[in-house]
Amino acid sequence: MIEADGVTCRFGGAAGGAEGDAGVVAVDDVTLSVADGEFLVVAGANGSGKTTLVRSFNGLVTPDAGTVSVNGTPVSDDLVAARSAVGMVFQDPRDQLVAATVGADVAFGPENLGCSHAEIDRRVEDALAAVNMAGRGDDRIAGLSGGERERVAIAGALAMEPDHLVLDEPFTGLDEPARRSVLDRLRELHAAGTSVIAVTHDLRDVLGLADRVVGLSAGRVAVDDAPRAAAEKLPGLDVRVPASFDFGETGGPTGREPGEPSEHETGGPTDQ
Repeated sequence: MIEADGVTCRFGGAAGGAEGDAGVVAVDDVTLSVADGEFLVVAGANGSGKTTLVRSFNGLVTPDAGTVSVNGTPVSDDLVAARSAVGMVFQDPRDQLVAATVGADVAFGPENLGCSHAEIDRRVEDALAAVNMAGRGDDRIAGLSGGERERVAIAGALAMEPDHLVLDEPFTGLDEPARRSVLDRLRELHAAGTSVIAVTHDLRDVLGLADRVVGLSAGRVAVDDAPRAAAEKLPGLDVRVPASFDFGETGGPTGREPGEPSEHETGGPTDQ
């Protein structure tokens, strides 16, 4: 379980917190928990504080006030444990790719966990297959498109097999086959008991998968509800909600109207 209690994060301001210059409050006294196995969507417009909040879940951001605990241990007490338990996929893959080739990058996390060679190979193979990049372990990162780099970043997080997986705008730049593959993998992870936290301003792909939706506005929780109820409130937060969606047993929808084309088909973000 991830537990945030009264988390406040500020940026800027005078050194030492001089009076009258406390900086910009990005997250403002947020308290919430993410249960084991839960699929949580954190929604909000740009600048709402959603990325800063989830980066506090594994110590990438240190709160100015409040605490975050992962599996009962404060993040500040054991950063290694927190970062092993909470896998993070950044919105910009350039922020997390560390190796020269695809396979080496995906293997980086399992290697640092001390996994055996056979286990590392298995994790890399499974993770690359999940993002439609099977057999491309020898490809050089420098030669990949932006969408392909994002898929490698997602594969690197999947290879860690974390208890909790956080994805920040995970579908930006993905073509349709990769988007569907990632959605399928998230559905499988959720069904297997991994908690998934999807951070987004566009809920069309993930609303039907969610157990709960938290909407942020100006750093505060403005919505915290089941998906159907949340969908009625979220448009006021400047986020995109599908016009129709299915909450059936199949794990939910693409979140589009029947026959509605994807962003890839309409000239939106593609795997370039």
